Amino acid sequence: MSNTIATAGNIGPKIRSDCKITLELKNSDGIVINLTSKVKKLYGDSIIRLCKNVLEYYEIENANLTVEDRGALDFVIAARLEAAIKKLISTNKEFLLPIIDENKYSTKKEQFRFSRLYLPGNTPSMMLNAGVHKPNGIILDLEDSVAPIKKDEAKLLVRNALCQLNFYGVERMVRINQLPKGIDDLKYVVPHYVNLLLIPKCEGAEQITFIDNEIEKLRKKHGFDYPIYYMPIIESALGVEKSFEIATASKNNVSMAIGLEDFTADLGVKRTNEGLESLYARTRMVNACKAAGIQPIDSVFSDVANIDALKENVRVSKSLGFEGMGCIHPRQIKVIHQSFAPDKFEIEKALKIINAYDEAKQKGLGVVSLGTKMIDPPVVKRAETTIKLAKNFGLI
Repeated sequence: MSNTIATAGNIGPKIRSDCKITLELKNSDGIVINLTSKVKKLYGDSIIRLCKNVLEYYEIENANLTVEDRGALDFVIAARLEAAIKKLISTNKEFLLPIIDENKYSTKKEQFRFSRLYLPGNTPSMMLNAGVHKPNGIILDLEDSVAPIKKDEAKLLVRNALCQLNFYGVERMVRINQLPKGIDDLKYVVPHYVNLLLIPKCEGAEQITFIDNEIEKLRKKHGFDYPIYYMPIIESALGVEKSFEIATASKNNVSMAIGLEDFTADLGVKRTNEGLESLYARTRMVNACKAAGIQPIDSVFSDVANIDALKENVRVSKSLGFEGMGCIHPRQIKVIHQSFAPDKFEIEKALKIINAYDEAKQKGLGVVSLGTKMIDPPVVKRAETTIKLAKNFGLI
């Protein structure tokens, strides 16, 4: 061993639901555990027992272990200790916690994805009750929100969260790192009931094909059969130009998102609330998604405090054909859902179209009309989608 001391986790006056682990390997004297925690009287024995189980699993017999606890749950403590161990010894073993029954569910290709809430993959406090806010999806992020020196720790934490944290039925998404680094992320999340992978900075179909092949290898190795969907993220000028190629690269693509912070940086322009600088990219990406039969998802709106600007942003987004957008704070979820919901006029018009179509079918008519306007199948399909949306939001 070149190193004998390693740390993992986070500690500080504002840190909660986390812990800091300091592990020192020794040559003798067995295991010595020093625990500081406000809940030591209640849960100290349980925490120490968990730590001993992890150390025993990795065949560590002599060590000094310091656990500075700030209300961390078992899945967090286990992830932090495993991260410290793997900084000191070379091993392919994984200390796997069981997957709780509440997380053994799959999602559907066609389900609504109006909101997806980003959560930093190395910040457990933000994960714990995220499902209570009822976004359509929760993104455990391994990419931009995680510091480079913390990415290995984040992979273990996200893996454990997928296994042990109740997400209350929302779609569980993970944004992996940019390829090729992101390939290593797959083995930590794919075998543990992840529903959807976000593939950042996507610039070609070959990246999607590469993901397909790697996941198939993991399927054969671990024997799971649940579906895993993809949401490629377009974040560059090249990605925009190849958006249709990317959208049609795999049957596992269910949606495609645009990331405007990186896109505008690639163009060398400033991102504005009006969004004129990204209008071409957004409309081209929407068109590619519609042609490919997948959902176009808009970028996050980063001004959390400006709810009026968010409402306007969603209004424009919806008018361009987007079917959802990202959010970085729970307060944005309700606004996004309400803004993407159909209004009274849209619902009434959709009902009239469907009623006219059903009546024409019953009469055996080959031509369907509403007033003086002809109704063709795409119009009926849009009306059916509107009604489905209205029911989803409890409007009818």
